[in-house]
Amino acid sequence: MNLLHVNDRAGEYPPSHYAATRTDFAPCPPLQGEVRADVCVVGAGYTGLSAALHLAQKGLTVVVLEAHRVGFGASGRNGGQVGSGQRQDQVWLEKAVGREEAHRMWDLAEDAKALVKGLIAQHDMPVTFYPGVAQACWSTSEVRDAHSYAEKLRRDYGYDQLEPLDRAGIQRLIGSKAYQGGDVDRGAGHVHPLNYAIGLAQAAQKAGAVICEGSEVIRLEPGAKPTVQTAQGRVICDQVLLAANGYLGNLEPSVAAKVMPINNFIVATEPLGDRAAEILAEPVAVADTKFVVNYWRLSEDNRLLFGGGESYGYRFPDIVKTVSKPMLEVYPQLKGTRIDYAWGGTLAITLNRMPCFARPAENVMSASGFSGHGVAMATLAGKLMAEAVAGNAAGFDLMASLPQPRFPGGATLRWPLLVLAMTWYSLRDRLGF
Repeated sequence: MNLLHVNDRAGEYPPSHYAATRTDFAPCPPLQGEVRADVCVVGAGYTGLSAALHLAQKGLTVVVLEAHRVGFGASGRNGGQVGSGQRQDQVWLEKAVGREEAHRMWDLAEDAKALVKGLIAQHDMPVTFYPGVAQACWSTSEVRDAHSYAEKLRRDYGYDQLEPLDRAGIQRLIGSKAYQGGDVDRGAGHVHPLNYAIGLAQAAQKAGAVICEGSEVIRLEPGAKPTVQTAQGRVICDQVLLAANGYLGNLEPSVAAKVMPINNFIVATEPLGDRAAEILAEPVAVADTKFVVNYWRLSEDNRLLFGGGESYGYRFPDIVKTVSKPMLEVYPQLKGTRIDYAWGGTLAITLNRMPCFARPAENVMSASGFSGHGVAMATLAGKLMAEAVAGNAAGFDLMASLPQPRFPGGATLRWPLLVLAMTWYSLRDRLGF
């Protein structure tokens, strides 16, 4: 099933709060006829737009093909959190690749955060970077683990931006009695995700990249001179960069076997006015420790943007019902508050939750599967692919060195098996295991 067309209208942003508050960005005409370029980028999300920007700045000719609109996918729908580190923590990475490589991956992740902030400032984007991401822990054992990890980062990685919080501290910060403690990362932050994607697109265009919206790729022919085909044209190039993430489909089966699309959902309440300060005492973002994670922040007009809930079909469920349940578990005081927007989107996960960097075919590179940690890492992935095209593949190869297992069950059974696994973990969440 092609997720590009299951839940959304062709060429339109979903009716989200982000779309309602997006900066102006005129539609780009679709690809017509045959075009030649140094690089063809498939997908105009953070990865593809960052790659296009950095390639164009190096003087290469770049064509970006987007099936719908810039930032149409997860890049324009997510929680906006710019987190520290990789998706897996440093303890996991040290066991998986050793301390030296784990340190290099930490440094890359710090570069990713700096890159987001630097691009916003350098290109005068219509985006504010708000510092602070809190972690809210459901159990006392999770609080101990969080505080121990903060100490490890300070001791072993020189990172002193994590502030441990006890139960009273987390309650003061986030206005909820549901949690036992946690921490707040002053070095992380959050942004308006769609406006950030549009800012990247505008910067890429100014640098010389050509963006073609309404240009769904229907066939890829790798080789010495790869060809990328759409319904109305084709691009002949030297290198193809796949940046479609959860919307890749079967365009490259070897990547699709390792990267699973899943859906997630967000609601936006009515403006809370003075009540907003009772929900969040500071303008930080929050994520909790459930496997099916809850995450939230306030919008610039003081709405609560709350993401959560789970659904295991390709089609979106009743989003208001799905997300309101966990939202009211965290904030029962919001019962009766009007929901003004509700939207879903498709992201992509990998089996080990680390991004999948690959060279799946001759003159083809791919980066995807950011597993909910993509605002910063996807931006960096685009830059790393651009550097690899230009001859410096050290960063790309480091990320590609992580073993990426295939999902069990192949193309036919991987989704049902994932449903079983997610159902089990969500049951553990509800039982408090």
